[in-house]
Amino acid sequence: MKTRRSRLRPVVGAVAVAAAAGLILSGCTTSGSSNEGGTGGKTVTVAQVNEVTSFNYNTPQGNLDMNGMLNYMTQPTFYTLDQNYRVVHNTDLGTYKKLSDNPLKVEYTLNSDAKWSDGTAMTADDLLLGWDQLSCYHDSSTTDDQGNVTKGTQYFSTASGCVFSTGLPTVSSDNKSMTITYDQPYVDWEIMSPIQLPAHVVAAEIGSTTKDLSKAILDTPKGDKDNPAPANPVLEKAAKFVNTGFDTTSLPKDKKLYVSGGPLMVTAWTPKQSMTLVPNPEYKGKHAVSFGKLVVRFIADANAQVTALQNGEVDAIQPQASADTVKALKAASGIKLEQGSQVAYDHLDLNFKSPTFTDPTVREAFLLTVPRQDILNSIVTPINPDAKVLDSQIFLPGQDGYDESVKANGSSAYDKVDIDKAKTLLAGKTPTVKILYNSQNPNRVDSFQAIQASAAKAGIKVVDGGSPQWSSLLAGGDYDASLFGWANPGAGNAQLPQLFQIGNGSNYNNFNDQQASDLAVKSQVTLDTSALQDIKMQLDKISFEQAYGLPLFQLPGLFANTSKVTGIGYFGGQNGIFWNVWDWKK
Repeated sequence: MKTRRSRLRPVVGAVAVAAAAGLILSGCTTSGSSNEGGTGGKTVTVAQVNEVTSFNYNTPQGNLDMNGMLNYMTQPTFYTLDQNYRVVHNTDLGTYKKLSDNPLKVEYTLNSDAKWSDGTAMTADDLLLGWDQLSCYHDSSTTDDQGNVTKGTQYFSTASGCVFSTGLPTVSSDNKSMTITYDQPYVDWEIMSPIQLPAHVVAAEIGSTTKDLSKAILDTPKGDKDNPAPANPVLEKAAKFVNTGFDTTSLPKDKKLYVSGGPLMVTAWTPKQSMTLVPNPEYKGKHAVSFGKLVVRFIADANAQVTALQNGEVDAIQPQASADTVKALKAASGIKLEQGSQVAYDHLDLNFKSPTFTDPTVREAFLLTVPRQDILNSIVTPINPDAKVLDSQIFLPGQDGYDESVKANGSSAYDKVDIDKAKTLLAGKTPTVKILYNSQNPNRVDSFQAIQASAAKAGIKVVDGGSPQWSSLLAGGDYDASLFGWANPGAGNAQLPQLFQIGNGSNYNNFNDQQASDLAVKSQVTLDTSALQDIKMQLDKISFEQAYGLPLFQLPGLFANTSKVTGIGYFGGQNGIFWNVWDWKK
């Protein structure tokens, strides 16, 4: 499934670890080094639903849950989240501290011995590249209502979009520290980690040097939409490479493309089957792993994951939760089961670029046919009898503001299917709606079929747009509606512009309400918690007023493992079962 993380990831939020957290989409052997690393050379094998599609998950097309999990294990970050979603500074990499509140000024310092897996020292060059990727400082682009560039230059394309504004950073004389001064307060400054990709690799891939890449970043003027300067050729090449150069469906022959800065590094990938990671020999600190190898098996089917666990083929699984899966795991001997709610949800989004949905009455009519309660009863209630239909695009049940927002956001208009009202709104029209979804995800198939059958009663023809490659098709817009999930990291507010900002790379359904866009941008500089909560409630209400789509249900989650592995605990955020991989023991 697609998940949004903090950056939402398609499954929800909106984040790359290199930036502030956001939403994530939740959905022949090539091998490299044989380094086993670790203690005793023991192998831990874990099953995951989705396969890796990119070594850079902070792009609209790379913002997939498994890409985010891989990034978490293999790339550096200045912070992690604990089991309660509290920010924990990661001193394995370095330190960061707020120097002042007005203006907001933050200093990042890398440890003197911090290195990439190829032995290259981490420097402020890496921090500069990460900052530029996330800040959009050099962008001078003007975009139309659909997000297309009509003038100027857009350099980096990120999943979270441009959510903060700063001046040009200053770099220390030893090239180990970087200080950022924000133009405005930034609500998520503590989860803005300006490092992800190695600058020396990006420079080499474009035929340049690290020194020249950093010079291009520091010398290129701040973007000016009113008077855009010509694109800097070095920076433009670097951005184009970062935007797409790490996307792949197999282990690249160029080993530089998977250089690691985290506790683990990739050494092998058998497409459609598995990926192998081993400890990064250059990684130092408390997050270093204690086993010799991690094998991630790509098994989409939950029943197949359970069978693999029971047969000893894998040590742990994170399947899509279902009643049958839970029942089978509870009946199995020697299996530890962890259950909980995910900071993620399934939803149906309408494509605002679709000619079918330019008429708001057609949008409303279609949404009135969506059998949300039936979908919940089929997918979630068998696992959690207390589950309710999700009635907010912003809040999840149990979060502060959920109940208050639901009372005011207008979601009650869609409490029940109303075929008669839908027909009245359509006034004889018989629209066709093509829905994009993951055809290999049983829950999404069930949801699609329920919507298709119900909509037909109102004269709406729902066309099957399901595809195994659904995540790569989201940004293309060749559909009328999409059915997927967002996974939130559990911290931060970067998901708001991801969902509602006009032109944002993660605004897949091209929602173009100017008031919502302005509010989403304003949320990123709103430090007052009461005012921020008010913005969220306004956005929630606008989403229902404009028939953005419908939230369906909060995703239930489960992990299961055999007694051969200890240290696994439940976590409902984007990083899934791998959230504390360094605590595992085999």
